[in-house]
Amino acid sequence: MNTNILYIAIVLVIVIVSVILHELAHGVVAYWLGDRTAKDAGRLTFNPIKHIDPYMSILVPVILYILKAPVFGGAKPVPVNYRNLKWHEWGMALVAVAGPLTNFLIAFISFVIGHFTGLIYGSGGEILNFIFTELVFINLGFMLFNLIPIPPLDGSRVLYAIAPDFLRNILANMERYGVIIVYVMILLFGDVFSNLMANGIYGILNFFYLIVGG
Repeated sequence: MNTNILYIAIVLVIVIVSVILHELAHGVVAYWLGDRTAKDAGRLTFNPIKHIDPYMSILVPVILYILKAPVFGGAKPVPVNYRNLKWHEWGMALVAVAGPLTNFLIAFISFVIGHFTGLIYGSGGEILNFIFTELVFINLGFMLFNLIPIPPLDGSRVLYAIAPDFLRNILANMERYGVIIVYVMILLFGDVFSNLMANGIYGILNFFYLIVGG
Protein backbone atom coordinates (compact mmCIF):
# COMPACT_ATOMS: atom_id res chain seq x y z
CA MET A 1 0.00 0.00 0.00
CA ASN A 2 1.21 3.51 -0.86
CA THR A 3 2.57 5.16 2.29
CA ASN A 4 0.45 8.30 1.85
CA ILE A 5 -2.71 6.23 1.43
CA LEU A 6 -1.80 4.22 4.53
CA TYR A 7 -1.35 7.40 6.57
CA ILE A 8 -4.66 8.83 5.33
CA ALA A 9 -6.37 5.54 6.24
CA ILE A 10 -4.85 5.71 9.75
CA VAL A 11 -6.06 9.30 10.13
CA LEU A 12 -9.56 8.28 9.04
CA VAL A 13 -9.68 5.42 11.54
CA ILE A 14 -8.53 7.70 14.36
CA VAL A 15 -11.05 10.37 13.35
CA ILE A 16 -13.94 7.89 13.17
CA VAL A 17 -13.11 6.26 16.52
CA SER A 18 -12.65 9.67 18.14
CA VAL A 19 -15.95 11.13 16.92
CA ILE A 20 -17.84 7.96 17.89
CA LEU A 21 -16.48 8.11 21.45
CA HIS A 22 -17.18 11.86 21.54
CA GLU A 23 -20.83 11.40 20.55
CA LEU A 24 -21.28 8.36 22.79
CA ALA A 25 -20.09 10.45 25.72
CA HIS A 26 -22.81 13.01 24.99
CA GLY A 27 -25.48 10.36 24.74
CA VAL A 28 -24.42 8.39 27.80
CA VAL A 29 -24.25 11.46 30.05
CA ALA A 30 -27.66 12.61 28.77
CA TYR A 31 -29.05 9.16 29.56
CA TRP A 32 -27.52 9.26 33.05
CA LEU A 33 -29.16 12.65 33.59
CA GLY A 34 -32.60 11.38 32.60
CA ASP A 35 -32.96 11.95 28.85
CA ARG A 36 -33.59 8.91 26.63
CA THR A 37 -33.65 10.87 23.34
CA ALA A 38 -30.23 9.69 22.14
CA LYS A 39 -30.91 6.12 23.24
CA ASP A 40 -34.31 6.03 21.52
CA ALA A 41 -32.70 7.46 18.36
CA GLY A 42 -30.17 4.60 18.31
CA ARG A 43 -27.21 6.86 19.01
CA LEU A 44 -25.83 4.93 21.99
CA THR A 45 -23.94 2.67 19.63
CA PHE A 46 -20.46 2.16 18.20
CA ASN A 47 -21.97 1.93 14.69
CA PRO A 48 -20.12 4.68 12.75
CA ILE A 49 -23.03 5.13 10.31
CA LYS A 50 -25.12 6.54 13.16
CA HIS A 51 -22.55 9.21 14.00
CA ILE A 52 -20.49 10.16 10.95
CA ASP A 53 -21.13 13.34 9.01
CA PRO A 54 -19.54 12.90 5.55
CA TYR A 55 -18.29 16.48 5.47
CA MET A 56 -17.11 17.15 9.04
CA SER A 57 -16.08 13.57 9.94
CA ILE A 58 -14.30 12.61 6.72
CA LEU A 59 -13.79 15.32 4.10
CA VAL A 60 -12.64 18.19 6.34
CA PRO A 61 -10.20 16.11 8.45
CA VAL A 62 -8.63 14.46 5.38
CA ILE A 63 -8.23 17.77 3.53
CA LEU A 64 -6.70 19.37 6.63
CA TYR A 65 -4.27 16.47 7.01
CA ILE A 66 -3.25 16.67 3.35
CA LEU A 67 -2.73 20.44 3.75
CA LYS A 68 -0.62 19.74 6.86
CA ALA A 69 -2.99 21.85 8.97
CA PRO A 70 -4.29 20.89 12.43
CA VAL A 71 -6.93 18.20 11.98
CA PHE A 72 -10.34 18.89 13.49
CA GLY A 73 -13.92 18.05 12.70
CA GLY A 74 -17.12 16.70 14.18
CA ALA A 75 -20.03 14.34 13.77
CA LYS A 76 -23.83 14.41 13.66
CA PRO A 77 -24.96 16.07 16.90
CA VAL A 78 -26.55 13.65 19.36
CA PRO A 79 -30.20 14.62 19.92
CA VAL A 80 -30.82 15.78 23.49
CA ASN A 81 -33.95 17.22 25.07
CA TYR A 82 -32.64 19.44 27.85
CA ARG A 83 -36.10 19.58 29.46
CA ASN A 84 -35.71 15.91 30.37
CA LEU A 85 -32.31 16.46 31.98
CA LYS A 86 -31.63 16.98 35.64
CA TRP A 87 -30.66 20.63 36.18
CA HIS A 88 -31.88 21.50 32.65
CA GLU A 89 -29.40 24.07 31.22
CA TRP A 90 -26.67 22.97 33.61
CA GLY A 91 -27.41 19.35 32.76
CA MET A 92 -27.08 20.28 29.08
CA ALA A 93 -23.72 21.90 29.84
CA LEU A 94 -22.54 18.65 31.44
CA VAL A 95 -23.71 16.69 28.40
CA ALA A 96 -21.85 19.13 26.13
CA VAL A 97 -18.61 19.04 28.15
CA ALA A 98 -18.58 15.21 28.07
CA GLY A 99 -17.62 15.13 24.38
CA PRO A 100 -14.56 17.42 24.44
CA LEU A 101 -13.52 15.92 27.79
CA THR A 102 -13.53 12.48 26.15
CA ASN A 103 -11.26 13.76 23.37
CA PHE A 104 -8.99 15.35 25.97
CA LEU A 105 -8.72 12.05 27.86
CA ILE A 106 -7.98 10.09 24.66
CA ALA A 107 -5.23 12.59 23.81
CA PHE A 108 -3.77 12.57 27.32
CA ILE A 109 -3.82 8.76 27.71
CA SER A 110 -2.26 8.36 24.25
CA PHE A 111 0.41 10.92 25.13
CA VAL A 112 1.24 9.26 28.46
CA ILE A 113 1.48 5.79 26.88
CA GLY A 114 3.49 7.13 23.96
CA HIS A 115 5.77 9.15 26.20
CA PHE A 116 6.68 6.43 28.69
CA THR A 117 7.01 3.69 26.04
CA GLY A 118 8.92 5.98 23.68
CA LEU A 119 6.45 5.17 20.88
CA ILE A 120 5.55 8.81 20.42
CA TYR A 121 9.24 9.51 19.81
CA GLY A 122 9.68 6.76 17.22
CA SER A 123 11.08 3.90 19.31
CA GLY A 124 8.52 1.49 17.84
CA GLY A 125 8.95 2.57 14.27
CA GLU A 126 7.46 5.19 11.99
CA ILE A 127 3.91 3.83 11.87
CA LEU A 128 3.45 3.57 15.65
CA ASN A 129 4.99 7.01 16.04
CA PHE A 130 2.47 8.35 13.55
CA ILE A 131 -0.48 6.62 15.25
CA PHE A 132 0.30 7.93 18.72
CA THR A 133 1.12 11.40 17.46
CA GLU A 134 -2.13 11.63 15.50
CA LEU A 135 -4.15 10.25 18.42
CA VAL A 136 -2.90 13.19 20.46
CA PHE A 137 -3.13 15.91 17.82
CA ILE A 138 -6.47 14.89 16.31
CA ASN A 139 -8.22 14.56 19.64
CA LEU A 140 -6.88 17.87 20.89
CA GLY A 141 -8.05 19.41 17.62
CA PHE A 142 -11.51 17.93 18.09
CA MET A 143 -11.65 19.14 21.68
CA LEU A 144 -10.71 22.73 20.82
CA PHE A 145 -12.95 22.87 17.75
CA ASN A 146 -16.00 21.63 19.63
CA LEU A 147 -15.46 24.12 22.45
CA ILE A 148 -16.08 27.03 20.07
CA PRO A 149 -19.20 28.79 21.44
CA ILE A 150 -21.22 28.67 18.21
CA PRO A 151 -24.33 26.44 18.04
CA PRO A 152 -24.46 23.49 17.61
CA LEU A 153 -20.88 23.10 18.88
CA ASP A 154 -20.44 22.06 22.49
CA GLY A 155 -18.99 25.34 23.67
CA SER A 156 -22.31 27.07 22.94
CA ARG A 157 -24.14 24.73 25.36
CA VAL A 158 -21.71 25.60 28.15
CA LEU A 159 -21.97 29.32 27.35
CA TYR A 160 -25.78 29.08 27.35
CA ALA A 161 -25.81 27.76 30.93
CA ILE A 162 -23.92 30.79 32.27
CA ALA A 163 -25.10 33.48 29.83
CA PRO A 164 -27.58 36.29 30.57
CA ASP A 165 -30.97 36.13 28.83
CA PHE A 166 -30.07 38.43 25.92
CA LEU A 167 -27.10 36.24 24.99
CA ARG A 168 -29.21 33.10 25.36
CA ASN A 169 -31.66 34.58 22.85
CA ILE A 170 -28.82 35.25 20.40
CA LEU A 171 -27.53 31.66 20.75
CA ALA A 172 -31.06 30.28 20.30
CA ASN A 173 -31.58 32.34 17.13
CA MET A 174 -28.22 31.16 15.77
CA GLU A 175 -29.12 27.48 16.25
CA ARG A 176 -30.61 26.83 12.83
CA TYR A 177 -27.77 28.64 11.04
CA GLY A 178 -24.94 27.55 13.30
CA VAL A 179 -23.62 24.77 11.06
CA ILE A 180 -23.55 27.14 8.08
CA ILE A 181 -21.69 29.74 10.16
CA VAL A 182 -19.10 27.13 11.15
CA TYR A 183 -18.63 26.00 7.52
CA VAL A 184 -18.25 29.59 6.30
CA MET A 185 -15.79 30.34 9.09
CA ILE A 186 -13.63 27.39 8.03
CA LEU A 187 -13.78 28.35 4.34
CA LEU A 188 -13.10 32.08 4.78
CA PHE A 189 -10.74 32.09 7.74
CA GLY A 190 -9.07 28.71 7.38
CA ASP A 191 -5.49 29.94 7.81
CA VAL A 192 -6.21 32.09 10.85
CA PHE A 193 -8.33 29.36 12.36
CA SER A 194 -5.65 26.72 11.78
CA ASN A 195 -3.01 28.93 13.43
CA LEU A 196 -5.20 29.47 16.49
CA MET A 197 -5.87 25.74 16.69
CA ALA A 198 -2.18 24.92 16.38
CA ASN A 199 -1.27 27.37 19.15
CA GLY A 200 -3.95 25.85 21.38
CA ILE A 201 -2.79 22.30 20.70
CA TYR A 202 0.86 23.08 21.42
CA GLY A 203 -0.13 24.94 24.58
CA ILE A 204 -1.93 21.83 25.85
CA LEU A 205 1.02 19.65 24.82
CA ASN A 206 3.29 21.82 26.97
CA PHE A 207 0.89 21.17 29.84
CA PHE A 208 1.13 17.41 29.17
CA TYR A 209 4.94 17.58 29.28
CA LEU A 210 4.73 19.51 32.53
CA ILE A 211 2.58 16.75 34.04
CA VAL A 212 4.90 13.91 33.01
CA GLY A 213 7.97 15.90 33.97
CA GLY A 214 9.35 15.93 30.47
